[in-house]
Amino acid sequence: MKKKQKIIVFQQNGSGDKKIQGIIQYGKSRFSIEIISIDTPLPPVIDDAREYVPPDIHRADLILDFLKHPDISHDLADICSRKKIPIIASGKKLRVKGIHTPPT
Repeated sequence: MKKKQKIIVFQQNGSGDKKIQGIIQYGKSRFSIEIISIDTPLPPVIDDAREYVPPDIHRADLILDFLKHPDISHDLADICSRKKIPIIASGKKLRVKGIHTPPT
């Protein structure tokens, strides 16, 4: 039996719910999904997003970024780039090497 790919999804206030449901529905049982939801009000500027990004994301095969806060998205992209974890941040304007930002 093939090992399930581990996907970690970052979202704010349910922003990735439809995509998550699509992965579950159409991905059948090929993926193991962990959802990290940030549902609390955030300050306009976040200098260090490590409190929102768990230190063990290195175990992911893929990260999906549906976050709305640009500071957290940028820091998440930097962390993924350093750890060589593929990340898709759809619709973002991040300028981090190795980050895929397809249009929405």
